[in-house]
Amino acid sequence: QVQLVESGGGLVQAGGSLRLSCVASGRTFSSPAMGWFRQAPGKEREFVAAISRSGARTYYADSVKGRFTFSRDNAKNTVYLQMNSLKPEDTAVYYCAADRDGSYYGSQIGEYNYWGQGTQVTVSS
Repeated sequence: QVQLVESGGGLVQAGGSLRLSCVASGRTFSSPAMGWFRQAPGKEREFVAAISRSGARTYYADSVKGRFTFSRDNAKNTVYLQMNSLKPEDTAVYYCAADRDGSYYGSQIGEYNYWGQGTQVTVSS
């Protein structure tokens, strides 16, 4: 079993920044590819960003491209989502996710098998 634990959410004013973290633990799971998703009240969960095992490749939703940066520290089994120039529409619960093989990094939510509990991000106008 794999456990994913997010942290770093909070309340920030529009234009501000937050950095989310997600730590992977449990089953031997060496540097899995990871994804970030978010879900706003009354809306479906949507893709935000993904990163390859090495961190050399990243992939972003158009809505966050240029504002969010996905990175990782494999020595700490931790991935980070740096969120800058935050907007009220970024308000959501943010989830990190991984697939069973640790290889998939993309936008298809159905490909992910393991999910964290989520961390709330609220951006005030």
